[in-house]
Amino acid sequence: MSAGKNAAKKIAVLAILTALSLITFIIESLFPPLIIPGAKMGLANVFSFAALIMYSPVEAFAIVAIRTVLGAVYAGNFSAVLYSFTGGIVSMAVSSVLTYTAHPRVSVMAISVAAAVAHNITQNIVFVFLSGSYLMFGYMPYLILLGILSGAIVGGVIMLLFRGVPKSAFEKVIFERKKKEEKDSKPLEQQDFEG
Repeated sequence: MSAGKNAAKKIAVLAILTALSLITFIIESLFPPLIIPGAKMGLANVFSFAALIMYSPVEAFAIVAIRTVLGAVYAGNFSAVLYSFTGGIVSMAVSSVLTYTAHPRVSVMAISVAAAVAHNITQNIVFVFLSGSYLMFGYMPYLILLGILSGAIVGGVIMLLFRGVPKSAFEKVIFERKKKEEKDSKPLEQQDFEG
């Protein structure tokens, strides 16, 4: 029974994170671009990053995918899916790898900055590839600087959101997840013996 309650709670939390991510994405799309055409602060990434910290990369990737597709439907700009989706997937991959391999040696702020820079570089590469306009590579230094700024803001918001939660709670969640993964990888006979 408790497993069912935990699953329902997880689905509810993920639904809320997805809705907040989409709402933030839509609100942010109403404002003019920052400095460079199409550049946004990326505050919707706060919620996918939160899902990564609270659950796993699978849930975080799901939020990115849903937000990107529904955001494109709302905006009526389906070509944006190519840029947003690829940038979002690459940035979440960077966040996932750094969170699971380098955290806590690497701070949440640094992970967020690396992910935002990766997002902007990926979007620029996709744009150049699709348009054939190699001059757009000239925007790369500005996109990197904008990625540092937006990543610092997103990382700061994440740190504020989770400030009330002790650091040990995050370490406990990651430890329990690794322990479960190790148990799942053992043969069934050994699991029965230990359980």
